[in-house]
Amino acid sequence: MSSSKLNGKAALVTGGSRGIGAAIARRLAADGANVALTYVHGEEQARAVVAEIEAKGGRAVALKADNRDAEAIDKAVEDAVTAFGRLDILVNSAGIWRAAPIDTLSLADFDETMSVNLRAPFIASKAAAAHMGEGGRIISIGSNLAERVTDTSLGAYSASKAALVGLTKALARDLGPRGITANVVHPGSTDTDMNPADGPHAEHQRRKMATPRFGKADDIAGMVAWLAGPEGRFVTGAALTIDGGANA
Repeated sequence: MSSSKLNGKAALVTGGSRGIGAAIARRLAADGANVALTYVHGEEQARAVVAEIEAKGGRAVALKADNRDAEAIDKAVEDAVTAFGRLDILVNSAGIWRAAPIDTLSLADFDETMSVNLRAPFIASKAAAAHMGEGGRIISIGSNLAERVTDTSLGAYSASKAALVGLTKALARDLGPRGITANVVHPGSTDTDMNPADGPHAEHQRRKMATPRFGKADDIAGMVAWLAGPEGRFVTGAALTIDGGANA
């Protein structure tokens, strides 16, 4: 592996089979952590991420867990602890996007967005904190759209990510006395299969940025790895935006 910053640490990354979550899993492993990652439907992709980590000398496991299912989330945390004997880092990366203007946004879509993007991080954080000691890290993936709602149809998504900031600040207060930090990273437009840099809405997004290019999943992973590592030990309750200046 390329770094030893996280040697001896164990991490759980929800939604780690693709996109930003997969990049985070790879980066934490590259920094020396043992990594468990969850998936819902992308078992083949999750196994590929695990195989890539193992091929480079790391340890990783893939766990099936639907973020809509509280029991599945709790079990994923327990399975990660069983696999590695400890849990030091939780990254709440799994999320969904449901977009519609308020007059057509369904209650079902609103509820599902809150369930996956807010309720699940609460469940996972509570379960993970029970296993963490001094130096524990909880890092959630938010969105720059939590800070500025720059388009229509974002009622459910922006609300869920804004609420995630409030949850993170509360976690920082509750867990700080135990030496556990909690932070949220707000990506902007990032080149993934969900929002490709050559997609139909990409140019509209680029026009908002100070540096008009999409970020890479590795850019987000680098910020998460910094927070998870020794340099991030005094940062807690923070919302860190990495969006090419879209919110500047």
